[in-house]
Amino acid sequence: MEVHWINLALLFFFILLVSKLFLQKHANREKLPPSPPALPIIGHLHMLKEPLHRTLHQLSEKYGDVLFLQFGVRKVLLVSSPSAVEECFTRNDIIFANRPRLLAGKHLNYNYSTMGFASYGDYWRNLRRLTTLELFSTSRLAMFSNIRQDEVQLLIKELFQDSNDKKLKVELSSKFHELAFNIMLRMIAGKRYYGKDLVEEEAYHFREIMKGYLELNSSSNLIDFLPVLKWVDVQGVEKTMIRLNEKMDKFTQFLVDEPRRMRKKASLQLDESRSSKQERKMTLIDIMLSLQEKEPEQYTDRDIKGVILATLVAGTETSSTTMEWAMSLLLNHPQAMKKVVTEIEAKVGFDHLLDESDLEKLTYLQNVINETFRLYPPAPLLLPHESSSDCTVCGYDVPQSTMLIVNLWTMHRDPKLWVDAERFIPERFEDEEGPRYKLIPFGVGRRACPGAVLGRRVVGMALAALLQSFEWDRVAKDEIDMVEGSGLSIPRVRPLEALCKPRPNLINLLSPL
Repeated sequence: MEVHWINLALLFFFILLVSKLFLQKHANREKLPPSPPALPIIGHLHMLKEPLHRTLHQLSEKYGDVLFLQFGVRKVLLVSSPSAVEECFTRNDIIFANRPRLLAGKHLNYNYSTMGFASYGDYWRNLRRLTTLELFSTSRLAMFSNIRQDEVQLLIKELFQDSNDKKLKVELSSKFHELAFNIMLRMIAGKRYYGKDLVEEEAYHFREIMKGYLELNSSSNLIDFLPVLKWVDVQGVEKTMIRLNEKMDKFTQFLVDEPRRMRKKASLQLDESRSSKQERKMTLIDIMLSLQEKEPEQYTDRDIKGVILATLVAGTETSSTTMEWAMSLLLNHPQAMKKVVTEIEAKVGFDHLLDESDLEKLTYLQNVINETFRLYPPAPLLLPHESSSDCTVCGYDVPQSTMLIVNLWTMHRDPKLWVDAERFIPERFEDEEGPRYKLIPFGVGRRACPGAVLGRRVVGMALAALLQSFEWDRVAKDEIDMVEGSGLSIPRVRPLEALCKPRPNLINLLSPL
């Protein structure tokens, strides 16, 4: 036992010495960005508190829009201005195209092989091409529009039946969560795993796995910044990740194997007319299996499972939280909600239930969504990047292997960029001008989110349908609490509840659903 503590003490002093030498080396560089005072070994980790984007915002307010931080052994560049973002993702875009090697990327994302965690190179470019051309192209989005329409109408039907033509108290947070997941799951695998009538074991198993996955994938892990802790895994995070990954891998493999068996069986039975019918009902897994048949070495099962996972994570939590924030803002600003309803009445009418083709007519609704993205971006801190070589940003030297963090929350609320920056004013987007990169909710550059168009359609369709079909009001007279939680996609601390009642002139349309 004494030898054990002696070894730990020696290790501590060794790390302390290396840390001092490391910091001294970089302090002697010609021109590093400003940096707050740091502690040995841990650097600035002691300053970090949840929610992280607000803590980093406070540091930027005090030290500037471009900061150099030390998170344990990791060098960090924090930027929070359009000019710095432009330099990072235009002139230095290739340099910052990599991702840092984080624990979640290794254990929850197939050893850094999913779209969000893969290093920049030929493999990543192939994934990007696959998602851009085969999954999120205009033709693919049009092919799955009936799924999005169907899921939104199922939600409308459920609320209408539960209301019984009276005011209904609805917990909207879970409704938006289920809607986003069912849309993505049906696009990916042709399945619905969420809803009050779905109690089968397969659906329950998936929901439990995904719940744990989302919590771990977006959590901060000290091992990422202090690798020495890996020896003891104080938080137990790594072991939990490994166990969860095994469960997730088995389930995604099941999602791949099931249609593969059906395709083999169908190839022996289907004639040409039935084959064309099968094509119209293809899922994203079917599309990827077709590519695998042509290029098996290029599209392995691991690649397909990685795309399934990345698409699910990127396309669900961000959409559901955006819907939740948007509805919260509208409930707190009834005049803005009234303007959306008036626009729907004028440009769509109440003689039919709107569909996605109507969304382009609803410019004020799009302004509401943009204002929601501004105040509550889907990810207030963009997924971190990492520099592959030394570079300069805004005149400062940035060393190789520096993690880049972009604080959208700071930029989106900067009073130098926005008039009445803290207020909800959708009208600002009617003629808003200014720096090019001051509103980037889906990122920018070659690693920007490829599913941005899909995300906007899901959010827009859900909000428009709910506002067309129902009258909405707050449960209490007081404004809805807008306190934020923590995580990658920032949720509300408390579930959103609201009162809804079918619009009298829509009852004839809602009844047959």
